[in-house]
Amino acid sequence: MDAVLERCAGLDVHQETVVACVISGPLDRKPQQEIRTFGTTTKELLQLSDWLTDMKCSHVAMESTGVYWKAVWNVLEGSFTLVLGNAKKIRNVPGRKTDVKDAAWIASLLRCGLIESSFVPPVDIRDLRDLTRYRRKLKGQVTSEKNRIHKILQDANIKLTTYVSDLFGKSGLALLEAIVNGEVLDTDSVKNMVFSQLKKKVPDLIEALNGRVRAHHRFMIGRHLEHLRQVEEHIEFLQGEIDRMLKPYREEIDLLITIPGIQEDAAASILAEIGVDMSVFPSENHLASWATVCPGNNESAGKSRSSKTNKGNKGLKAVLCQVAWAASKTKSTRIAAFYSRVVKRRGPKKAAVATAHLILKICYIMLRDKTTYQELGWDYLQTKEKGLDYWVSKIKSLGYSIQIQDAHSA
Repeated sequence: MDAVLERCAGLDVHQETVVACVISGPLDRKPQQEIRTFGTTTKELLQLSDWLTDMKCSHVAMESTGVYWKAVWNVLEGSFTLVLGNAKKIRNVPGRKTDVKDAAWIASLLRCGLIESSFVPPVDIRDLRDLTRYRRKLKGQVTSEKNRIHKILQDANIKLTTYVSDLFGKSGLALLEAIVNGEVLDTDSVKNMVFSQLKKKVPDLIEALNGRVRAHHRFMIGRHLEHLRQVEEHIEFLQGEIDRMLKPYREEIDLLITIPGIQEDAAASILAEIGVDMSVFPSENHLASWATVCPGNNESAGKSRSSKTNKGNKGLKAVLCQVAWAASKTKSTRIAAFYSRVVKRRGPKKAAVATAHLILKICYIMLRDKTTYQELGWDYLQTKEKGLDYWVSKIKSLGYSIQIQDAHSA
């Protein structure tokens, strides 16, 4: 392997220690190694930074195992060219394994330029990513609490969901609070609690509320409602912080929400995962590969077999699939047309991932060129009647030879 760096370092990072190996020497000769072990407190990491500076290291590589690399990255960022490698891709050959050998192996790969750097966004994007991921978790908790309340109502034989489409709207919450408080619900009281079209369903609501509610049911519903309100308050406060951090990126957000299926929350999540600088990805295909929304490759002996996509960025992939489902319901859009074509032969799940792949590539081009979304319409893929050259090549691909002759001259 040809060396490309004269002085570089490899770090084997753990929770309590960091083993550092510095390799130095001319590119055409065997390099020298120097190894030291440091702790992971801020004071010791600063000592690591000073030592790497004294050794005149220009590049430093480490594995992305767990979250332990983040503390080291935060201290060394700005002083060196940092490379974060995927632990699965830079794994050493089987054999005697020690922390010292791991650090030396990482340094050797870095010296030869064989470590593909993982994408690490700037600090503000990393902070925004934490907020959007936490918001997604909290929204999942809201859904879980609502599902638990639905389950308890069925256990108590309360059939409100038969007549109330939104149980957690203004009318539904009023009825739930009345159940928790053990109020006697008659026609007049229920009529004062509900609004809009539900006033016409008061007799049905009275019948639906006639169940077998025990004190246990009231207690559980009350706990779930209280927790639901607390989580919703946290989401509201979190949303304010996200909006504050998105102010410098309003232009990019306004571009993304022009894509069918993408709203404000989804645009913020996508931006937090991929950032705004598309130069870190050589092309839209590289970005799709990083997000693992592109087809997997499984080829052997010249034959391609079906392959699943890798795990990749779970948060980004989930948001893109959610956007794809929403975009598939739109009318007269190219994204809905694409989904409709794929779902007929691949099924809804694979069609959703394929549509997510298309949407991510569109996002890449829009953020790279700072252009708005251009709608091509439902029939943008309809081509003209296939010409003679197409059918000739098609017949030849099947193993036949063909000779073209004018029918009039025959």
